[in-house]
Amino acid sequence: MQTLYSVESQDNLNNTGEPVKVLQKHFDQTRRLLIYLIHFVSEVARYAEKDAKTRASKHLPTQKDLEVNIKIAGNELLWKINEQKSYSQAVKNDKPELLHDTELLRKVYLDLIATDLYQQYITAGSREKKQEKEILEFIFTDLMLPNELVTSYIEEKFNNWDDDGEMINLLMINFLNKPNGFNFQEILSPEKWTFAKNLLETTMDKKDLTLDYIKPKLKNWEADRIALLDMLLMRMGVCEFLFFETIPPKVTINEYIDIAKEYSTQQSGQFVNGILDNIHKDLVRENKMNKVDYRPS
Repeated sequence: MQTLYSVESQDNLNNTGEPVKVLQKHFDQTRRLLIYLIHFVSEVARYAEKDAKTRASKHLPTQKDLEVNIKIAGNELLWKINEQKSYSQAVKNDKPELLHDTELLRKVYLDLIATDLYQQYITAGSREKKQEKEILEFIFTDLMLPNELVTSYIEEKFNNWDDDGEMINLLMINFLNKPNGFNFQEILSPEKWTFAKNLLETTMDKKDLTLDYIKPKLKNWEADRIALLDMLLMRMGVCEFLFFETIPPKVTINEYIDIAKEYSTQQSGQFVNGILDNIHKDLVRENKMNKVDYRPS
């Protein structure tokens, strides 16, 4: 959807192959955002060592300065993450450390050490797998996400945060649960990439065909008066009806209703629902669902 919006808004993106490059760029941005957030959590945990060194190097350190607990810097899950080959390669390539604000990291660390959960963690006599994961999740879900300073900084560095935030949050939790199951050089499975690429190219290639189905349903509305995003969603929906036989029509309609509500106007969900539902009924009545003749070239 984002790629199609860019293509429709900028004529120079209609060159052969360019839209696919834009699509890949969107996925790359998602990957870089995830890498940054993982690295931020890691740096907050490892800040304990920096705090200990700084306080111990004071001219007249107190006993408390000399007894800073650095247990979290040795978090076993943290080390497993940093030793994960695809993650370490992604960090090497993306260099997320260049984006960090040291003072912001310090503030999150200070918030962390002031919590009861942290005090329970450092006083525990052993390292339990559940606790090692729990403290890293806590940094992300309870200290970073609710912190406006953190989220504002992320938005400043990553313009896809608003669009990808919810998905990234889920990916982050999944990663902390199973870090070895991720391949950051292939964050999107081949099957999902193929689907996204095919949907993009089909929606562009079959624009006239999909408009032939949509325009008669607009009643008193002129096509050029419809919000661009709504029109794109309807075109994508019609393409799924005609060319993506593994996707049930009801799933297509419900997905595009949700997307319209999320990204377009308040009335868009109902509008998109009405148009796609009418087109679907016509296709079923005329026995045109998934016709071979309509498959994209």
